[in-house]
Amino acid sequence: MLSRVADSVYWMSRYVERAENVARFIDVNYNITLGESADGLGSQWAPLVYTTGDQEDFNERFGEPTREKVLKFLLFDELNPNSIISCASYARENARTIREIIPSVVWEQLNKFYMMVRSAAGFTTTLDQPQEFCERVRLASHMLVGATDATMSHGEAWHFSRFGRLLERADKTSRIVDVQYYILLPDARDVGSTLDVVRWSALLKSASALVMYRRQHGKIEPERVADFLILDRYFPRAMHFCLDRALESLRCITGSSPATFSNRCEQRMGRLCSNLNYTTIQDIIQHGLHQYIDDFQQQLNLVGEAVREDFFTFKQKIAAANESPAQSQNQSLGNGQIQTQSQTS
Repeated sequence: MLSRVADSVYWMSRYVERAENVARFIDVNYNITLGESADGLGSQWAPLVYTTGDQEDFNERFGEPTREKVLKFLLFDELNPNSIISCASYARENARTIREIIPSVVWEQLNKFYMMVRSAAGFTTTLDQPQEFCERVRLASHMLVGATDATMSHGEAWHFSRFGRLLERADKTSRIVDVQYYILLPDARDVGSTLDVVRWSALLKSASALVMYRRQHGKIEPERVADFLILDRYFPRAMHFCLDRALESLRCITGSSPATFSNRCEQRMGRLCSNLNYTTIQDIIQHGLHQYIDDFQQQLNLVGEAVREDFFTFKQKIAAANESPAQSQNQSLGNGQIQTQSQTS
């Protein structure tokens, strides 16, 4: 298939998934800060900007972080490439360039998603009570994924779509675990407390994982929660599950067998999956959860760079003069569009 088409399909899915996960970040933080005093809200909302790697841009344009400023920046700031409204715009633009490839129902659902976000941006009440809007963003993302899986032939284009979505999901799951464990709960005295349990429960809920976790483990324990979201092979938002399925799609694209690899992207993905295959949560905690996730995010960024170089670079060289706005944005972001924690901490 054309690398232009693969590029647009890949980034369309990544942007939709990114919008959903930004909504999840906001939702979990809203639950965590519920009941906090007004004086403490700024310090509790500031970490969300760090998770997207946009703190320099935010500080330059908004100054001291407050709940209202952070919500505006992450939800409806069109100058922020990782805001929900920007992600919806880029996803729609990518889809527009490949309308002959995607089913009409996917295009219609994506248009509805875009118009819903645009409409919500016009109401100040969205910033006052963001939970309903975040829920609508998540549902719109689910409908797009469902429409894509149910109506699109599961060939190369579909596998590029799934590959991009799962890479984005693995990255964001790792970040939300890191925010909870390393930034939002920095005081060792809180570990094991009632507050700790409430926050880990909110974390599971943000990943739609609370019910599945309860069925598998019962009691909320930080170590088990981390194990579930990082190493579980069957939960769809766990990092291990995402990378296993992403590698599966990558092999379907390249035609490689499980014992071989045909490019650097496959090689890096294989190494990352092998690391998860033979790691235990005790190993991760001994090494340091934040350090492990930080390294994971850096390795995932290297995978993204390899994807661009192995599959999309030729298109970029010969079609630079004909780029759409979304395609230009795709190239400028690559997979390093969100910095790793070591760069932002």
